[in-house]
Amino acid sequence: TTYNLCRINMFLHDIDYDKFDIGHGDTLTDPLHWDDEPFEAIVSNPPYSIKWEGKDNPLLIDDPRFSPAGVLAPKSKADLAFIMHSLSWLATSGTAAIVCFPGVMYRRGAEQKIRKYLIDNNYIDCVIQLPDNLFYGTSIATCIMVLKKSKTENSTLFIDASREFVKVTNSNKMTPDNIKTIVAAFTERIDKEYFAKVVTNADIAEQDYNFSVSTYVEQEDTREKVDIVALNNEIEEIVARQQVLREEIAKIIAEIEVGA
Repeated sequence: TTYNLCRINMFLHDIDYDKFDIGHGDTLTDPLHWDDEPFEAIVSNPPYSIKWEGKDNPLLIDDPRFSPAGVLAPKSKADLAFIMHSLSWLATSGTAAIVCFPGVMYRRGAEQKIRKYLIDNNYIDCVIQLPDNLFYGTSIATCIMVLKKSKTENSTLFIDASREFVKVTNSNKMTPDNIKTIVAAFTERIDKEYFAKVVTNADIAEQDYNFSVSTYVEQEDTREKVDIVALNNEIEEIVARQQVLREEIAKIIAEIEVGA
């Protein structure tokens, strides 16, 4: 079904059949396009946390796509297997952008070991936190992991784009301006309060190789700030006025009683 939808989508966008080569198969266990790799640009939105053969297949640990990490992605969560596949087929000067389920950014075990491999070899260029409710069929706030093999600095950029959206009925949508803001932060690669942070790989290692954007980009406190001193003075004034009113009411009652 996905294969046919992909082909139909190409035709709907006036892309002729001789301009694309869409394969039908299992990317992890029987990948196609071996003769075409490596690729200068890879854009991928793999299925989130699907099951795969993993360690049940003794051949996979020796697969050149997965073996460099020394461990396979969990059988119940193939997310990082797709990441390793994309990295393997990425050209030395290329860039890969993969939409990821947020759990892969912080889960421990084998996934943490794979993240360690990615950081220690300086393959992670950027992690972008997207808004929730952005994709059809899921309200999950996904992330984009950007991979590069020829980075010149041992650091990773984290961007919190969770608020870069407009509300459209029951879903969220990124406008051209939202996208422009994110691209500008990605290109400039500088710290921006509450939005972007360049973190050394050594600091990421100290955080147990946690890739969650919220670990590095401080959330802006949008709650109303309360001036405690001013609030206390206001309370004292209210109490004082209350006392005056009580005294005035007492006088009125006393006058009524005298007249009666």
